[in-house]
Amino acid sequence: MTSSVDSEATEASQRKGYTPPKDRPTPKRKEAARDLRGPVSAPQTRKEAYKQYRDRQRRQLQREREGYIKGDERFFQPKDRGPVRAFARDYVDSRRSVSEFFLYFSLAIIVLLFLPFPEFQLTVTYVVWPLMMMTIVVEGLFTGRRVKRAAAARFPDESLRGVGMYAAMRQLQIRKLRLPKPRVKPGEAI
Repeated sequence: MTSSVDSEATEASQRKGYTPPKDRPTPKRKEAARDLRGPVSAPQTRKEAYKQYRDRQRRQLQREREGYIKGDERFFQPKDRGPVRAFARDYVDSRRSVSEFFLYFSLAIIVLLFLPFPEFQLTVTYVVWPLMMMTIVVEGLFTGRRVKRAAAARFPDESLRGVGMYAAMRQLQIRKLRLPKPRVKPGEAI
């Protein structure tokens, strides 16, 4: 018995022009218009208006930041948009490099400079620091060239302007602090 009622309802809903019944009467125009407007509290003073404006701005910035962190491309900054930039991010994120430990090395060097041994301080200042900087610059140049070459092969019609520098600068950031967040793990193929 139940199956025949269900099949009749299904047939009726599949007919052209069928509208299912409502569980309440259509509201009057005045009631519908009143519901659309809702309670609106216009600011009484300039100070209240500015406070409402700041609250709207804060909510908007919070939404944008959350979208940026989650990886929603609608909220990316212009420098991060596009398939070439996404490829550069994935390329850098899929490899380990000396450059991503730059800040840690810098902190270690600063701590070493406070040791009370002048010869050691001179060695750190004139040998270790320049060696580290040269390593980072050379690694950045090689990474930039490799990313540009790979992006040109993968995206022949896209602009590659600035993608090498973008990859080198991303490589300098600590992996956990990179924004947009890395989508690939080190060693993963892209």
